Amino acid sequence: VQLQASGGGLVQPGGSLGLSCAASGSIFSINGMGWYRQVPGKQRELVAFVTSGASTTYADSAKGRFTISRDNAKNTVYLQMSGAKPEDTAVYYCNAIIKPIRGDPSYNYWGQGTLVTVSS
Repeated sequence: VQLQASGGGLVQPGGSLGLSCAASGSIFSINGMGWYRQVPGKQRELVAFVTSGASTTYADSAKGRFTISRDNAKNTVYLQMSGAKPEDTAVYYCNAIIKPIRGDPSYNYWGQGTLVTVSS
């Protein structure tokens, strides 16, 4: 199983940026997909998560500004960021809880990370 993230880059304060992450490989089912972020010297923190039932969870810092969505047919999760702030600058990692094979347990998978920089 691989998670391939894309869409990071430079965005101006107040601007918008979209991230996407596609899961591929041996996938029987995906229980949930989400985004975390990390800055140097700090722990990785949850940004947003969406379950297989489309229930969403957002960090307080993301509520009202970020929107997570998921395309189950494409095994892809998206994060639309708007009203970007300098404190949103971080490496963003996609995450997925995936059952690779029927009957096996689910495992936690991580993408490679994509840098988002909010700066003028």
